[in-house]
Amino acid sequence: MNDLATHHTIHKDHIHHGWNNAFPPCLTIAPGETVQFETVDASSGQLSRTSTAADLAKLDLAHVNPVTGPVYVDGAKPGDALKVTVLSLRPSGWGWTGNIPGFGLLTDQFPDARLHHWNYDPGLKPAMYGPGGRVPLRPFTGTIGVAPAEPGLHSIIPPRNVGGNMDARDIAEGTELYLPIEVDGAIFSVGDTHAAQGDGEVCGTAIESSIDVALKFELVKDARLRSPRYVTPGPVSRHFDTKGYEVTTGIGPDLMAGARMAVSEMIELLSRRYGYEPVDAYMLCSVCADLRISSIVDVPNWVVSFYFPRVVLE
Repeated sequence: MNDLATHHTIHKDHIHHGWNNAFPPCLTIAPGETVQFETVDASSGQLSRTSTAADLAKLDLAHVNPVTGPVYVDGAKPGDALKVTVLSLRPSGWGWTGNIPGFGLLTDQFPDARLHHWNYDPGLKPAMYGPGGRVPLRPFTGTIGVAPAEPGLHSIIPPRNVGGNMDARDIAEGTELYLPIEVDGAIFSVGDTHAAQGDGEVCGTAIESSIDVALKFELVKDARLRSPRYVTPGPVSRHFDTKGYEVTTGIGPDLMAGARMAVSEMIELLSRRYGYEPVDAYMLCSVCADLRISSIVDVPNWVVSFYFPRVVLE
């Protein structure tokens, strides 16, 4: 979809950081209308094609995950749901993945900044990574949501019951997302777009990339949702499935500890077998491997599995 196929365009200078239901909308629309959003990468432009790990270490975390908007939807009332259909995503061709000190699942193991640049095909051919890695791309919206009822400014980093920084990789083209509305007009924004990510985004970043997003907005009156839900248009892992998976596990009474164990075991496997530096294996896992809860009923231990797609390295 191009700009002419949407009713409105919001340019990338209309960004904000954090959620606040008092932010003035930059656009008011009627249900049924479509909007194209220009986005800025997750660093808010603090990083560029020439940035280094030293720049990443100096990242101002108060100005990350910018979202474009907000949009006021006429007729939206608390208790309604905002139905958002992802019509298209148009990638820029450049992005980054970083290990940010103090952020991610294994911060104690990887305390130092590391930055990888992706110069990928906007037509979405697999992107190259290290010695032989080829990551299939599937763009999506990392942060997408509406304003909470509670007044004041709220951090953009944690996800909320009204959406936000969910980093759900399947909110991609064709997906229908339903968001609980807590304030008049919904006050919707979107950003933090990714060219690819694994479920869990274990190092804290995906392929962070500016991507133009076209969305359609509709209202579901009196839906009374307690949290977001979404409907995918078809299979969600076909881009990874073709050669199967390497799977590591973490087993024990704590799901977080199990997740850390499963990811650590995969990093060791990739480092030994393919020659990746451990931190580079960690970042690669973040953009293409999936954390799954395999068992959560066999007291007292649970099983967390980590699926790495073999197509990336074979």
